[in-house]
Amino acid sequence: MTSSPTHAPVLFDGALLAQRQRRAFRLGPVTFLLDRVLDDMEERLGAVMREFGNVADICTVTEALQLRLYRRLRVSVRRIAPAEWEEEALPLEPASLDLAVSALAFQWVNDLPGVLTQIRRALKPDGLLLAAMIGGDTLTELRQSFAAAEAECEGGVSPRVAPFADLRDVGSLLQRAGLALPVTDVDRVVVRYDSAFTLMQDLRRMGATNILAERRRLPTRRTTMLRMAEIYAERFADADGRIRATFDVIWLSGWAPHESQQQPLKPGSARASLEEAVKKTPKT
Repeated sequence: MTSSPTHAPVLFDGALLAQRQRRAFRLGPVTFLLDRVLDDMEERLGAVMREFGNVADICTVTEALQLRLYRRLRVSVRRIAPAEWEEEALPLEPASLDLAVSALAFQWVNDLPGVLTQIRRALKPDGLLLAAMIGGDTLTELRQSFAAAEAECEGGVSPRVAPFADLRDVGSLLQRAGLALPVTDVDRVVVRYDSAFTLMQDLRRMGATNILAERRRLPTRRTTMLRMAEIYAERFADADGRIRATFDVIWLSGWAPHESQQQPLKPGSARASLEEAVKKTPKT
């Protein structure tokens, strides 16, 4: 049984994403962000004093997370590859999972609230979702440089870098999906490059170039590309001439509700009022 997908706006071209990811593997993938996330995920799961029986990896681009979890948890991990879901409907049975994980996939989801809700339904009571996604100020330098160059050279700006969710948005989505004890945090990674063009080569080999449905279809003018690189170097270079590129990894976790979990106090149930506490405070 699968949940019916909602009709969210189509922001991303899923077929193009798959094509770009296949190209990245052919070129030789750049995996420093994914490797960092996988290391961090192992550490975070190691801090959870729990045994997980049924585990699913939701759309991580490679099988690396599946293999790592198998070694750590000693259980088989079902991997749902991006090609396995259609219109973002996950092939998961209700209340079938103890743990759902995902590494650097949710940033390409058109209907993230819907996907989180599907995962919540698939978790058993007291089951855990732990995921990492790109968000926040990721590639803000590239975004600003392209916008300035296009405005200067072409008199307009086209969408080039995907809109990323911020930390507060993700926390709200976890609550909206019905997950208890939601936690979010950001791991900011600043990478230095020789030029904007070497950064773009890495993005190509990450399978992370522009897949926006409303992207510009015509090739970028050479003059615009050169001006973008100049602006990038002018605004975001260190003293040694190398440029900075920001990647924000947003971590999110939440639990399927269970009676054993800590519950918030009901309104009006406090045993002492603020007024009484103030009266008892010693005067100085």
